[in-house]
Parts: sequence; C-alpha cells; structure tokens
Amino acid sequence: MPSSPTSGVGRVIAGRYLLLHRLGSGGMGHVWLAHDQRLACEVALKEIVFGDPAEPGQEREARVARARAEARHAAGLRGHPHVVTVHDVLEHEGLPWIVMEYVAGAVDLRELLARSGPPAPAECARIGLAVLDALTAGHERGVMHRDVKPANILLAPDRTGAPYGRVLLTDYGISVQPDTGETRYTMASALVGTAGYLAPERATGGPPTPAADLFSLGCTLYHAVEGSGPFARESPLASVTAVVMEDPRPPVRAGALEPVLRGLLTKDPDLRATAREVEAELARIVTPQTETYARTQTDLGSQPPWAASAHPEPEADARGPAATGTRRRPRPHALRAVLAGGLGLVLALGGAWYALADRESGGGGTAVPYGEAVGLVEPLEEDDCVLADWPGGSPFAGTPRLTLDPTCADQAPDGQVVAFVEAASAEEARERGPARCEERTRELRGRLADVRGLAVVPTADGFEAAGGRTACLVLGAHGPVYGPLGDRRRLGTAFADTATMQRRDCLDVRSRREARLVSCDGTYDEQVLGFTRLGRDVTLAEARTESDTACARAVPPRDYGFDPSVHEAGSWTSEGPWKSGTHVVVCTVRRQNGGTMEGAEP
Repeated sequence: MPSSPTSGVGRVIAGRYLLLHRLGSGGMGHVWLAHDQRLACEVALKEIVFGDPAEPGQEREARVARARAEARHAAGLRGHPHVVTVHDVLEHEGLPWIVMEYVAGAVDLRELLARSGPPAPAECARIGLAVLDALTAGHERGVMHRDVKPANILLAPDRTGAPYGRVLLTDYGISVQPDTGETRYTMASALVGTAGYLAPERATGGPPTPAADLFSLGCTLYHAVEGSGPFARESPLASVTAVVMEDPRPPVRAGALEPVLRGLLTKDPDLRATAREVEAELARIVTPQTETYARTQTDLGSQPPWAASAHPEPEADARGPAATGTRRRPRPHALRAVLAGGLGLVLALGGAWYALADRESGGGGTAVPYGEAVGLVEPLEEDDCVLADWPGGSPFAGTPRLTLDPTCADQAPDGQVVAFVEAASAEEARERGPARCEERTRELRGRLADVRGLAVVPTADGFEAAGGRTACLVLGAHGPVYGPLGDRRRLGTAFADTATMQRRDCLDVRSRREARLVSCDGTYDEQVLGFTRLGRDVTLAEARTESDTACARAVPPRDYGFDPSVHEAGSWTSEGPWKSGTHVVVCTVRRQNGGTMEGAEP
C-alpha cells in the first residue's frame, strides 16, 4: 500500500536530516524537503522506496546501484548552473539516500504545462538552451542522461525576480557512462527511459548516445510548445511503437521552433541535428538578429493561438492581505548572453505571443491601417489603451476587433500599446514586426503576472495609413488589465486590480483593501517580489486566508536577500483572477513588525 505524503515526516535520517514534508515522488522513490540540523539549512533528500517487499533481490540491488550512480554522475556536474547540485549520498538503514540542493519555488515543466498551457516558442527556446547546456556538459564527461522529459526539468525563481528564470535538469538516476565499462542498471521488466521520449534507436535496443539525448530533448520541446508529446498515444507500448514507426504529429504552434524540432526528431541518429546546430538555432530564436543582418528574422508570432478561456466581465476590486497582524566552463557567446541576461518570456506568467499579420485586409483599396477585421480607422498611438472583442469570446483565437479606451480606466481596458517597430515595407512589417515586438515588450511582460503580447501589423493596403509601424501591445492573458501598464502608471495611483502590479513595485498600504504605487526611493510598506497560483478549487475567500502562506512557500523573501528574522511574506488577491479561473496571487515582502521599508532593501 503506498505511503501517504506525510508518512515519514519527523524522521531523522543519518542522525542529521529532519524530514519536513514530501516534495514529490518518482520511479525510484520519494523526494523530501529536509532540514540539515548540522548546517541549519534546507536540503532535498531522495529516498529509495521498494513498493513490493517481494521484489527480486537482483532488481533491488540494481535500483540501489542506480541511486549511487545518480549521485556520482550528478556530483560530477556540481556547480553547473543548469543541473541540480548533489551534495552527498549516504546510507540509512541499509538503503542509500541522496542529498541534493533544495530549489525553492521550483515547479517541473510537466506540471506547469498542465496548469498554464504552452508558452511562446521563444520561451521554449530559452528553456531548451539551458537543458542543452546541461546535457552537453554531461556528454563532455561521457555521461548520458537517458531520461530527458518535462518532468525532469525544473523551473525556479532567479535572482532577478523572474519566477521561472532558472532552468535545471534533474534526475540522473538512469544515466550511464557507456565508454567506461560501467554496469547499466536496466530493470528487467521495462525499458530505461520514458515511453514517448525515447529515441527510436534506444527503443530498439541501441546504446545510449548524445544523439539519443537530443532526440529526447526534441520530444520535450515539442511537448512544451504544442501541449502534448509528438508520440503521445493511449498506452506506453503504443507510444514506443509510434517513436519507431511513425512521424511526429505536425506541429501547429511551434512557429520559429518548427525547424529545430524537425532536426531533433529525425529518426536516423546520423542525420539528426547536432548539439552545436541546435544551440545556434535556439539562440537565434531567443535573441533575433538585428536589422543590420541581411538574414530574414523568423516570425515568432506566426504560430496559431492556443487554449481559449472565458473572457471575464470587467471587475475592479483590489484586495489586500487577508490576515491581520501578520503581515563553468566556457560556452559560445550567444548562449552566455542569453542565459546570463535572463532573456525569454516568463512561462505561463509571462504568457504567449500572438500576431495580427494581414489576416483579413478587408479587400483591395482600403486605407484602414490594420484591416477591416481589426476595425480601427486611425493608427494606434503609444500609450493607447484598447478593448479587444475576440470572435466567439475566446481570447487569442482569431482576429480581435479593437476599440480605444481613452481614459485607460473607465472601461477596464484589455491592454495597452507599449511600443512600435518600424518597417520599410508591408512585407517587412509582416515578416519582422511580430518578432521585434516580442523583443521590445519582453521586459515588461516579464514583470507582470498574466499577460500576452499582441502585434498589430499593418495590412498591405493600410501600410501608409499606419505610418509604416507595427503596434506592440500587452494584453491580459485571461481578462482585462484594468489600467495603464509599466511606467505609464502614475505614482500615488491606487491599484484597481492586482493585474497591473509588477515585480519590484513598492506599495503604500492604506488598508487591507487599498494599496497605492509609490517610489521605491522613499519609504513604503511592501514590495512585490513575484507571483504564485492557487488551486482551481480554492475560493477567493479561502485565498484571502491562505495566500500569505502560499507566497511564503513559493516566493520566499529570503531567496531575494531579505532577512527572515526581520521580514515576512505578504500577498494581494483580487476578484479578477478568480473570475477568470487563473487564481494568480501577488507575493510581497514586508516587515514583521509592521514598520515601513526604505530604499533598495535589502
């Protein structure tokens, strides 16, 4: 009978590690959050579990040996920025436990995709670059991962405040060094790896190779951008058969990633794209070439839209805290620039990209800037707030009809024009406008909780009327944004909803229901650190009592340098995210004694 998530809480492992609660479970056992009583810090412990006491001794020995191998292989990659660090492997009651880095606020890619849907191709490319870097580091040491899949990729907050900015490859439990004569710990009853992600040569009994890991990476990136694996079928056996015998399903959302996926998912490993080729292409997607290059940039917004959701009625109701009184080695320059700079969209919370590129021009001879479907008779101007009426009421499905909200407040705007990109011709605007808009708005979208980009491209007939410019908009992903965005907000203005709160905002808290934007150069009550989401079954009333705790767990202030003996996590909720079903909570930091903060704390 499986153990419960609390079974084992309070145990002390090897006289040192106090088990606090279970973080998750996998094929080899459970992963626990534990307190290292010697160093007074938190670590993650992997426990080997044998569900069947009658399991053959040979298989038990193989599983234990695999755990030791995992620790050895991962420890060899210690210090790599995209590999979960392994500190130690120890014996407790005859079984090995692996002591690993605890990655606070981490969520695996599989869970995040199930919760929030596929991100934009550029964000998938950013994740792919990081995983490829980790794989290449292992391959250079002769270590194959053999189980690259979304569940083994962790996304966690980085030091800049991006909630999913840090990308980590984990679970080297079935990795192997084929050229060393090392024993391969393959279970007698199953293939080593995960059905649907195995390379075809591995599924038919071939040896593990770097090329096989790259095929698995291709399956993982396909899953990330399309929402399901390229060979996902009704059973593991059917998935393995599809890997060997069938072509991947044609991607429909991949956009600029489609050529990369095609190269990685080539059946013949000798013809498959190499790590160097894949790295160059992914870096090109994340950081498009500037216009000084003759090469045409890929349109990141050309992929069709995805996951429609109900468009909520405008609601302006900001709520304050619910609880009272608690307030390496060298890599190519392109890759270093992308990863060190923290570029890329914010997965799920930074949202997808969508382009309106001459979808319906309205026929020849029209002078309407963006076509009859969009409906605007005058070109958009910077800072314009817009209302978007989507066909059928499904956001980001089809071409929206746009109207202006001159006040940016009276009608709860859906979004705002935040930038423009110019082009020499309508063709150039169509080809390059969306990708350039993605780049121009990336920073702002990364600071907001639940937004997507919208590139409004002039039609061929309306190019001159539009001034030769593509309008770059930021819209709420699941509802209105309720007001101006970014630096278009005025200091002293009260938030109508949490939708316009962004990372590193400083707040003057007037009451439990009112907060105002103030300068961080002076005194303030709270500072926004990031965001988290609560479960679909959590009501708004429950959220107002649970959100502080959820933020303390998902966005702990200590990870941003705040002294936990002085500061604590706070939170803000509003009605809009609950009506749209996104359940986004804004996470803040504040002083425990209720005092004001000042300047660039910490």
